Amino acid sequence: CSWLYSFNTLKGMNNMDKKIQDVVDVLKEYNQEHIINLLNKLEEPKKQELLEQINKIDFHQIMELYDNTKKEIEIKENVIESIPYYDKEKLTKEQKNEFDTIGEEIIKSGKYAVVTMAGGQGTRLGHTGPKGTFKLDVYGKGKYLFEILAENLKDANKKYNTIIPWYIMTSKENNDQTQEFLEKNNYFGYDKNSVMLFEQGELPLVDTEGKMLISKDLKIKEASDGNGGVFSSLRTSGMLADMKERGIKWVFIGGVDNAILKMADVTLLGMAIDKNVQIASKSVVKANPHERVGVFCKMNGHPKVIEYSELPEKMAEEIDENGELRYGESHIMCNLFTIEAIEKISKEPLIYHSAFKKNSYIDENGKEIVPDSPNSYKFEAFIFDSFELFDDIAILRGKREDDFAPVKNKEGVDSPKTAKELYEKYWERQNQK
Repeated sequence: CSWLYSFNTLKGMNNMDKKIQDVVDVLKEYNQEHIINLLNKLEEPKKQELLEQINKIDFHQIMELYDNTKKEIEIKENVIESIPYYDKEKLTKEQKNEFDTIGEEIIKSGKYAVVTMAGGQGTRLGHTGPKGTFKLDVYGKGKYLFEILAENLKDANKKYNTIIPWYIMTSKENNDQTQEFLEKNNYFGYDKNSVMLFEQGELPLVDTEGKMLISKDLKIKEASDGNGGVFSSLRTSGMLADMKERGIKWVFIGGVDNAILKMADVTLLGMAIDKNVQIASKSVVKANPHERVGVFCKMNGHPKVIEYSELPEKMAEEIDENGELRYGESHIMCNLFTIEAIEKISKEPLIYHSAFKKNSYIDENGKEIVPDSPNSYKFEAFIFDSFELFDDIAILRGKREDDFAPVKNKEGVDSPKTAKELYEKYWERQNQK
Protein backbone atom coordinates (compact mmCIF):
# COMPACT_ATOMS: atom_id res chain seq x y z
CA CYS A 1 0.00 0.00 0.00
CA SER A 2 2.94 2.35 0.59
CA TRP A 3 3.57 2.84 -3.15
CA LEU A 4 -0.14 3.69 -3.63
CA TYR A 5 0.09 6.25 -0.80
CA SER A 6 3.22 7.79 -2.39
CA PHE A 7 1.55 7.91 -5.81
CA ASN A 8 -1.56 9.65 -4.40
CA THR A 9 0.58 12.10 -2.42
CA LEU A 10 2.61 12.90 -5.55
CA LYS A 11 -0.56 13.28 -7.59
CA GLY A 12 -1.97 15.67 -4.95
CA MET A 13 1.26 17.67 -5.04
CA ASN A 14 1.18 17.85 -8.83
CA ASN A 15 -2.41 19.15 -8.69
CA MET A 16 -1.36 21.73 -6.11
CA ASP A 17 1.65 22.77 -8.21
CA LYS A 18 -0.63 23.22 -11.21
CA LYS A 19 -3.04 25.36 -9.16
CA ILE A 20 -0.16 27.54 -7.96
CA GLN A 21 1.21 27.81 -11.51
CA ASP A 22 -2.23 28.91 -12.77
CA VAL A 23 -2.33 31.61 -10.10
CA VAL A 24 1.22 32.72 -10.92
CA ASP A 25 0.30 32.99 -14.62
CA VAL A 26 -2.68 35.22 -13.81
CA LEU A 27 -0.57 37.42 -11.51
CA LYS A 28 2.09 37.79 -14.21
CA GLU A 29 -0.53 38.66 -16.84
CA TYR A 30 -1.80 41.53 -14.68
CA ASN A 31 1.64 42.78 -13.52
CA GLN A 32 1.19 41.69 -9.90
CA GLU A 33 4.68 40.15 -9.50
CA HIS A 34 4.96 41.50 -5.93
CA ILE A 35 2.17 39.07 -4.96
CA ILE A 36 4.13 36.17 -6.53
CA ASN A 37 7.11 37.16 -4.33
CA LEU A 38 4.82 37.19 -1.29
CA LEU A 39 3.44 33.74 -2.15
CA ASN A 40 6.99 32.37 -2.36
CA LYS A 41 7.79 33.68 1.12
CA LEU A 42 4.62 32.47 2.85
CA GLU A 43 4.26 29.19 4.69
CA GLU A 44 1.12 27.11 5.05
CA PRO A 45 -1.67 27.91 5.96
CA LYS A 46 -1.05 31.60 5.10
CA LYS A 47 -0.16 30.62 1.54
CA GLN A 48 -3.47 28.73 1.18
CA GLU A 49 -5.45 31.72 2.47
CA LEU A 50 -3.83 34.03 -0.07
CA LEU A 51 -4.35 31.53 -2.92
CA GLU A 52 -8.05 31.22 -2.04
CA GLN A 53 -8.41 35.00 -2.02
CA ILE A 54 -6.62 35.37 -5.38
CA ASN A 55 -8.94 32.81 -6.97
CA LYS A 56 -11.97 34.92 -6.02
CA ILE A 57 -10.66 38.17 -7.52
CA ASP A 58 -11.70 39.27 -11.00
CA PHE A 59 -8.32 40.73 -12.10
CA HIS A 60 -9.66 41.82 -15.47
CA GLN A 61 -12.39 43.89 -13.79
CA ILE A 62 -9.96 45.52 -11.31
CA MET A 63 -7.46 46.42 -14.03
CA GLU A 64 -10.24 47.93 -16.15
CA LEU A 65 -11.31 50.04 -13.17
CA TYR A 66 -7.70 51.08 -12.62
CA ASP A 67 -7.28 51.99 -16.31
CA ASN A 68 -10.42 54.17 -16.07
CA THR A 69 -8.73 56.30 -13.39
CA LYS A 70 -6.19 57.34 -16.02
CA LYS A 71 -8.77 58.40 -18.60
CA GLU A 72 -10.17 61.87 -18.85
CA ILE A 73 -13.85 61.97 -18.03
CA GLU A 74 -15.82 62.39 -21.22
CA ILE A 75 -18.43 65.10 -20.95
CA LYS A 76 -21.32 63.63 -22.87
CA GLU A 77 -24.26 65.64 -24.07
CA ASN A 78 -26.91 64.46 -21.63
CA VAL A 79 -30.54 65.46 -21.70
CA ILE A 80 -31.43 66.32 -18.10
CA GLU A 81 -35.08 66.84 -17.18
CA SER A 82 -36.92 67.32 -13.91
CA ILE A 83 -38.79 64.31 -12.55
CA PRO A 84 -42.41 64.17 -11.34
CA TYR A 85 -43.12 63.31 -7.69
CA TYR A 86 -46.00 63.16 -5.22
CA ASP A 87 -45.81 65.45 -2.19
CA LYS A 88 -47.06 63.48 0.83
CA GLU A 89 -48.36 66.70 2.44
CA LYS A 90 -50.42 67.59 -0.63
CA LEU A 91 -52.09 64.23 -1.26
CA THR A 92 -55.86 64.35 -0.97
CA LYS A 93 -57.38 62.30 1.85
CA GLU A 94 -58.72 59.86 -0.76
CA GLN A 95 -55.34 59.47 -2.47
CA LYS A 96 -53.53 58.87 0.81
CA ASN A 97 -56.13 56.36 2.02
CA GLU A 98 -55.94 54.52 -1.28
CA PHE A 99 -52.13 54.31 -1.20
CA ASP A 100 -52.12 53.32 2.49
CA THR A 101 -54.68 50.53 1.95
CA ILE A 102 -52.64 49.04 -0.93
CA GLY A 103 -49.38 49.27 1.07
CA GLU A 104 -50.90 47.82 4.24
CA GLU A 105 -52.20 44.81 2.33
CA ILE A 106 -48.67 43.89 1.15
CA ILE A 107 -47.14 44.22 4.63
CA LYS A 108 -50.00 42.37 6.36
CA SER A 109 -49.72 39.47 3.91
CA GLY A 110 -46.00 38.96 4.71
CA LYS A 111 -44.73 40.06 1.29
CA TYR A 112 -42.48 42.85 2.60
CA ALA A 113 -38.88 42.78 3.84
CA VAL A 114 -36.35 45.35 5.01
CA VAL A 115 -32.62 45.60 4.34
CA THR A 116 -30.40 47.77 6.53
CA MET A 117 -26.98 48.67 5.18
CA ALA A 118 -24.70 48.61 8.22
CA GLY A 119 -21.25 47.79 6.88
CA GLY A 120 -19.54 50.94 8.11
CA GLN A 121 -17.60 51.77 11.25
CA GLY A 122 -18.37 54.77 13.47
CA THR A 123 -14.89 56.26 12.96
CA ARG A 124 -16.12 59.67 11.77
CA LEU A 125 -18.21 59.92 14.94
CA GLY A 126 -15.21 59.10 17.14
CA HIS A 127 -16.85 55.74 17.90
CA THR A 128 -14.98 52.46 17.84
CA GLY A 129 -17.11 49.66 16.47
CA PRO A 130 -19.87 49.26 13.88
CA LYS A 131 -21.87 52.42 13.23
CA GLY A 132 -25.10 50.70 14.27
CA THR A 133 -23.67 50.25 17.78
CA PHE A 134 -23.33 54.03 18.21
CA LYS A 135 -25.50 55.36 21.05
CA LEU A 136 -27.51 58.48 20.28
CA ASP A 137 -27.96 60.60 23.39
CA VAL A 138 -31.77 60.77 23.40
CA TYR A 139 -33.92 61.15 26.51
CA GLY A 140 -30.90 61.14 28.83
CA LYS A 141 -30.25 57.39 28.75
CA GLY A 142 -29.57 57.12 25.02
CA LYS A 143 -30.48 54.57 22.33
CA TYR A 144 -28.27 52.62 19.94
CA LEU A 145 -28.92 53.16 16.22
CA PHE A 146 -29.75 49.43 15.87
CA GLU A 147 -32.15 49.78 18.81
CA ILE A 148 -33.94 52.72 17.14
CA LEU A 149 -34.39 50.70 13.92
CA ALA A 150 -35.58 47.62 15.83
CA GLU A 151 -38.21 49.74 17.62
CA ASN A 152 -39.32 51.19 14.28
CA LEU A 153 -39.87 47.69 12.87
CA LYS A 154 -41.53 46.38 16.05
CA ASP A 155 -44.06 49.23 15.84
CA ALA A 156 -44.83 48.26 12.22
CA ASN A 157 -45.16 44.57 13.19
CA LYS A 158 -47.63 45.46 15.93
CA LYS A 159 -49.62 47.79 13.67
CA TYR A 160 -49.87 45.31 10.76
CA ASN A 161 -49.91 42.09 12.79
CA THR A 162 -46.86 40.53 11.11
CA ILE A 163 -43.12 39.99 11.53
CA ILE A 164 -41.14 41.78 8.84
CA PRO A 165 -37.96 39.86 7.89
CA TRP A 166 -34.95 42.10 8.63
CA TYR A 167 -31.77 41.61 6.59
CA ILE A 168 -28.68 43.44 7.87
CA MET A 169 -25.74 43.98 5.54
CA THR A 170 -22.49 44.00 7.51
CA SER A 171 -18.88 44.03 6.28
CA LYS A 172 -16.00 41.61 6.73
CA GLU A 173 -14.62 44.16 9.16
CA ASN A 174 -17.66 44.42 11.43
CA ASN A 175 -19.74 41.27 10.91
CA ASP A 176 -18.61 39.44 14.06
CA GLN A 177 -18.90 42.55 16.24
CA THR A 178 -22.40 43.24 14.89
CA GLN A 179 -23.50 39.64 15.53
CA GLU A 180 -22.13 39.72 19.09
CA PHE A 181 -23.70 43.12 19.80
CA LEU A 182 -27.16 42.05 18.61
CA GLU A 183 -26.99 38.77 20.52
CA LYS A 184 -25.78 40.49 23.69
CA ASN A 185 -28.73 42.90 23.44
CA ASN A 186 -31.18 40.11 22.56
CA TYR A 187 -31.84 41.76 19.18
CA PHE A 188 -33.62 44.53 21.13
CA GLY A 189 -36.65 42.30 21.45
CA TYR A 190 -36.90 41.54 17.72
CA ASP A 191 -37.64 37.95 16.68
CA LYS A 192 -34.09 36.71 16.08
CA ASN A 193 -35.28 34.08 13.58
CA SER A 194 -36.38 37.00 11.41
CA VAL A 195 -33.00 38.78 11.54
CA MET A 196 -30.45 37.69 8.91
CA LEU A 197 -26.92 39.05 8.61
CA PHE A 198 -24.97 38.97 5.33
CA GLU A 199 -21.66 40.50 4.29
CA GLN A 200 -21.02 43.25 1.79
CA GLY A 201 -18.69 42.51 -1.12
CA GLU A 202 -15.16 43.88 -1.27
CA LEU A 203 -12.73 44.91 -4.00
CA PRO A 204 -8.93 45.20 -3.87
CA LEU A 205 -7.21 48.56 -3.38
CA VAL A 206 -4.64 49.43 -6.04
CA ASP A 207 -1.82 51.96 -6.00
CA THR A 208 -1.03 54.54 -8.71
CA GLU A 209 0.94 51.91 -10.65
CA GLY A 210 -1.96 49.44 -10.66
CA LYS A 211 -0.36 47.18 -8.02
CA MET A 212 -2.71 45.69 -5.43
CA LEU A 213 -1.88 46.66 -1.85
CA ILE A 214 -0.84 44.03 0.72
CA SER A 215 -2.45 44.21 4.17
CA LYS A 216 -0.99 43.49 7.61
CA ASP A 217 -2.44 39.97 7.56
CA LEU A 218 -0.38 39.31 4.40
CA LYS A 219 -3.33 39.15 2.04
CA ILE A 220 -4.48 41.50 -0.71
CA LYS A 221 -5.96 44.58 0.96
CA GLU A 222 -9.64 45.06 0.14
CA ALA A 223 -12.35 47.60 0.94
CA SER A 224 -16.13 47.41 0.69
CA ASP A 225 -17.53 47.92 -2.81
CA GLY A 226 -19.97 50.73 -1.93
CA ASN A 227 -23.69 50.64 -1.09
CA GLY A 228 -24.44 49.69 -4.72
CA GLY A 229 -22.89 46.31 -3.90
CA VAL A 230 -25.96 45.45 -1.81
CA PHE A 231 -27.73 43.81 -4.76
CA SER A 232 -25.00 41.35 -5.75
CA SER A 233 -24.29 40.67 -2.04
CA LEU A 234 -27.96 39.77 -1.51
CA ARG A 235 -27.72 37.29 -4.37
CA THR A 236 -24.32 35.73 -3.59
CA SER A 237 -25.07 35.40 0.14
CA GLY A 238 -28.28 33.46 -0.52
CA MET A 239 -30.46 36.19 1.02
CA LEU A 240 -32.29 36.86 -2.24
CA ALA A 241 -33.19 33.16 -2.44
CA ASP A 242 -34.33 33.34 1.21
CA MET A 243 -36.60 36.29 0.38
CA LYS A 244 -38.15 34.42 -2.55
CA GLU A 245 -38.74 31.38 -0.35
CA ARG A 246 -40.60 33.60 2.11
CA GLY A 247 -42.78 34.98 -0.71
CA ILE A 248 -41.38 38.52 -0.46
CA LYS A 249 -42.55 40.88 -3.23
CA TRP A 250 -41.23 44.27 -2.05
CA VAL A 251 -37.95 45.16 -0.31
CA PHE A 252 -37.06 48.38 1.45
CA ILE A 253 -33.34 49.27 1.48
CA GLY A 254 -32.04 51.98 3.81
CA GLY A 255 -29.01 52.94 5.88
CA VAL A 256 -28.32 52.38 9.56
CA ASP A 257 -27.68 56.04 10.33
CA ASN A 258 -31.03 57.82 9.89
CA ALA A 259 -32.64 58.11 13.34
CA ILE A 260 -36.17 58.77 11.98
CA LEU A 261 -36.07 56.49 8.94
CA LYS A 262 -39.47 54.95 8.19
CA MET A 263 -38.79 51.45 6.95
CA ALA A 264 -42.45 50.51 6.53
CA ASP A 265 -44.08 53.55 4.95
CA VAL A 266 -47.36 52.24 3.52
CA THR A 267 -47.96 55.48 1.58
CA LEU A 268 -44.67 55.07 -0.29
CA LEU A 269 -45.35 51.37 -0.92
CA GLY A 270 -48.95 51.88 -2.05
CA MET A 271 -47.93 54.74 -4.35
CA ALA A 272 -45.28 52.53 -6.01
CA ILE A 273 -47.80 49.74 -6.60
CA ASP A 274 -50.47 52.17 -7.82
CA LYS A 275 -47.98 53.74 -10.25
CA ASN A 276 -47.01 50.23 -11.46
CA VAL A 277 -43.24 50.75 -11.10
CA GLN A 278 -40.48 48.44 -9.88
CA ILE A 279 -38.56 51.05 -7.89
CA ALA A 280 -39.60 53.90 -5.61
CA SER A 281 -37.89 56.38 -3.35
CA LYS A 282 -38.61 59.01 -0.76
CA SER A 283 -37.12 62.48 -1.10
CA VAL A 284 -36.91 65.67 0.93
CA VAL A 285 -36.67 69.08 -0.70
CA LYS A 286 -33.22 70.67 -0.84
CA ALA A 287 -32.58 73.18 1.94
CA ASN A 288 -31.20 75.61 -0.68
CA PRO A 289 -30.12 75.44 -4.35
CA HIS A 290 -26.50 74.72 -3.42
CA GLU A 291 -26.96 72.12 -0.68
CA ARG A 292 -24.40 69.38 -1.27
CA VAL A 293 -26.82 66.50 -1.93
CA GLY A 294 -27.63 64.26 -4.88
CA VAL A 295 -30.95 65.14 -6.54
CA PHE A 296 -33.44 63.15 -8.60
CA CYS A 297 -33.85 63.88 -12.28
CA LYS A 298 -34.37 62.10 -15.57
CA MET A 299 -31.28 61.75 -17.71
CA ASN A 300 -31.65 60.55 -21.28
CA GLY A 301 -35.13 59.31 -20.40
CA HIS A 302 -34.14 57.26 -17.33
CA PRO A 303 -34.42 58.07 -13.63
CA LYS A 304 -31.16 59.16 -12.07
CA VAL A 305 -29.67 60.80 -9.00
CA ILE A 306 -27.24 63.45 -10.13
CA GLU A 307 -24.52 64.59 -7.72
CA TYR A 308 -24.50 68.26 -6.71
CA SER A 309 -21.06 68.60 -8.28
CA GLU A 310 -22.43 67.47 -11.68
CA LEU A 311 -25.51 69.71 -11.75
CA PRO A 312 -24.81 72.98 -13.57
CA GLU A 313 -25.29 76.02 -11.29
CA LYS A 314 -27.96 77.47 -13.56
CA MET A 315 -30.00 74.26 -13.35
CA ALA A 316 -29.50 74.01 -9.59
CA GLU A 317 -31.14 77.44 -9.24
CA GLU A 318 -33.98 76.87 -11.74
CA ILE A 319 -37.49 77.45 -10.39
CA ASP A 320 -40.64 75.71 -11.68
CA GLU A 321 -44.15 77.13 -12.24
CA ASN A 322 -44.99 76.53 -8.54
CA GLY A 323 -42.05 78.63 -7.37
CA GLU A 324 -40.12 75.53 -6.23
CA LEU A 325 -36.69 74.26 -7.25
CA ARG A 326 -37.00 72.29 -10.50
CA TYR A 327 -34.22 69.96 -9.29
CA GLY A 328 -35.00 70.00 -5.61
CA GLU A 329 -35.71 66.38 -4.65
CA SER A 330 -32.82 65.05 -2.52
CA HIS A 331 -32.04 61.33 -2.35
CA ILE A 332 -32.10 60.30 1.34
CA MET A 333 -31.33 56.56 1.06
CA CYS A 334 -34.95 55.54 1.49
CA ASN A 335 -35.55 53.15 -1.41
CA LEU A 336 -38.04 50.46 -2.40
CA PHE A 337 -37.52 47.67 -4.95
CA THR A 338 -39.58 44.77 -6.21
CA ILE A 339 -37.89 41.39 -5.77
CA GLU A 340 -37.62 41.20 -9.59
CA ALA A 341 -35.84 44.56 -9.66
CA ILE A 342 -33.26 43.36 -7.11
CA GLU A 343 -32.69 40.19 -9.10
CA LYS A 344 -32.22 42.18 -12.31
CA ILE A 345 -29.80 44.70 -10.72
CA SER A 346 -27.82 41.92 -8.97
CA LYS A 347 -26.84 40.50 -12.36
CA GLU A 348 -25.96 43.82 -14.01
CA PRO A 349 -22.58 45.42 -13.38
CA LEU A 350 -23.18 48.91 -11.97
CA ILE A 351 -20.82 51.79 -12.69
CA TYR A 352 -17.91 51.89 -10.24
CA HIS A 353 -16.63 55.23 -9.03
CA SER A 354 -13.01 55.57 -7.94
CA ALA A 355 -11.89 57.46 -4.85
CA PHE A 356 -8.21 58.37 -4.33
CA LYS A 357 -7.45 57.74 -0.65
CA LYS A 358 -4.73 57.16 1.95
CA ASN A 359 -4.24 53.48 2.73
CA SER A 360 -1.45 51.82 4.71
CA TYR A 361 0.18 48.71 3.25
CA ILE A 362 3.03 46.24 3.69
CA ASP A 363 6.02 46.78 1.36
CA GLU A 364 8.19 44.04 -0.19
CA ASN A 365 10.45 44.02 2.89
CA GLY A 366 7.51 43.28 5.18
CA LYS A 367 7.46 46.82 6.60
CA GLU A 368 4.19 48.69 7.17
CA ILE A 369 4.04 51.95 5.25
CA VAL A 370 1.58 54.60 6.49
CA PRO A 371 1.29 57.28 3.78
CA ASP A 372 0.70 60.93 4.62
CA SER A 373 -1.11 61.65 1.35
CA PRO A 374 -3.50 59.69 -0.91
CA ASN A 375 -1.72 56.72 -2.50
CA SER A 376 -4.37 54.30 -3.78
CA TYR A 377 -7.74 53.86 -5.44
CA LYS A 378 -10.87 52.48 -3.84
CA PHE A 379 -13.69 51.39 -6.16
CA GLU A 380 -17.33 51.61 -5.16
CA ALA A 381 -20.79 51.46 -6.71
CA PHE A 382 -23.70 53.60 -5.50
CA ILE A 383 -27.21 52.27 -4.96
CA PHE A 384 -28.80 55.07 -7.01
CA ASP A 385 -26.82 54.09 -10.11
CA SER A 386 -29.23 51.15 -10.34
CA PHE A 387 -32.15 53.53 -11.06
CA GLU A 388 -30.89 54.04 -14.62
CA LEU A 389 -31.70 50.39 -15.43
CA PHE A 390 -35.42 51.26 -15.27
CA ASP A 391 -37.74 53.48 -17.30
CA ASP A 392 -39.52 55.00 -14.34
CA ILE A 393 -39.43 55.54 -10.58
CA ALA A 394 -42.12 56.67 -8.14
CA ILE A 395 -40.96 59.46 -5.80
CA LEU A 396 -42.72 60.55 -2.64
CA ARG A 397 -41.61 63.86 -1.17
CA GLY A 398 -41.52 63.65 2.61
CA LYS A 399 -40.49 66.27 5.16
CA ARG A 400 -37.00 66.70 6.55
CA GLU A 401 -38.27 66.90 10.13
CA ASP A 402 -40.29 63.68 9.68
CA ASP A 403 -37.97 61.60 7.53
CA PHE A 404 -34.33 62.60 7.71
CA ALA A 405 -32.11 62.74 10.81
CA PRO A 406 -28.74 61.40 9.62
CA VAL A 407 -25.84 60.70 12.00
CA LYS A 408 -22.77 61.22 9.82
CA ASN A 409 -20.43 63.84 11.24
CA LYS A 410 -19.00 64.21 14.73
CA GLU A 411 -20.09 67.85 14.95
CA GLY A 412 -22.11 70.43 13.04
CA VAL A 413 -24.54 69.45 10.29
CA ASP A 414 -25.88 65.83 10.28
CA SER A 415 -24.26 65.14 13.64
CA PRO A 416 -25.47 63.28 16.78
CA LYS A 417 -26.55 66.66 18.18
CA THR A 418 -28.81 67.52 15.20
CA ALA A 419 -30.14 63.92 14.97
CA LYS A 420 -30.99 63.91 18.70
CA GLU A 421 -33.01 67.14 18.32
CA LEU A 422 -34.86 65.88 15.25
CA TYR A 423 -35.57 62.50 16.86
CA GLU A 424 -36.93 63.96 20.12
CA LYS A 425 -39.05 66.59 18.34
CA TYR A 426 -40.43 63.99 15.94
CA TRP A 427 -41.58 61.69 18.76
CA GLU A 428 -42.94 64.62 20.73
CA ARG A 429 -45.16 65.46 17.74
CA GLN A 430 -46.21 61.81 17.30
CA ASN A 431 -47.18 61.49 20.95
CA GLN A 432 -49.34 64.61 20.72
CA LYS A 433 -51.40 63.15 17.86
